[in-house]
Amino acid sequence: MKITPTSLPEVLIVEPKVFGDARGFFTESWNEAVFNKAVGYDVRFVQDNHSRSARGVLRGLHYQLPPHAQGKLVRVVSGAVFDVAVDMRKSSPNFGRWEGVELTAENHKQLWIPPGFAHGFLVLSETADFLYKTTDTYAPQAEGCVRWDDTAIGIQWPATGVAPLLAEKDAKAPLLAEAKYFD
Repeated sequence: MKITPTSLPEVLIVEPKVFGDARGFFTESWNEAVFNKAVGYDVRFVQDNHSRSARGVLRGLHYQLPPHAQGKLVRVVSGAVFDVAVDMRKSSPNFGRWEGVELTAENHKQLWIPPGFAHGFLVLSETADFLYKTTDTYAPQAEGCVRWDDTAIGIQWPATGVAPLLAEKDAKAPLLAEAKYFD
């Protein structure tokens, strides 16, 4: 497993070893000991989620505040997405900064988004199956959301050929200046 820090040092690109031949491939997508050693602390996942979305669907930017803050390890098993993390920690020198990575079924890349970061993705392929592990269960009372197109954040979303398709809560999400954030 190869772990690469991004421009947001806590957000990591995880690249498992892939063994392929004429029959297909094998990869170990998760190994607790290897992952925990790479991030430098113990991470315990409590829930796995799976979503399927069509081209142009934009989900996010979502996060949960303490005491239900979530870390997420995300990957794509079919299709392609542009995956984004935004630092929502007000005390961080990177507050409001973002990192984006293309995750595809072919590149097998995963992204670790620790607690304190908002997360979202845009589907680039006709459809995409998106899997993610979380470090806490969904808690609506702790939910936070920030606008995907806030110019204060300035995410450079790739073109998909269609207008972004948003959930109502994402379309009405507050700007960074009004959003809930981590201290």
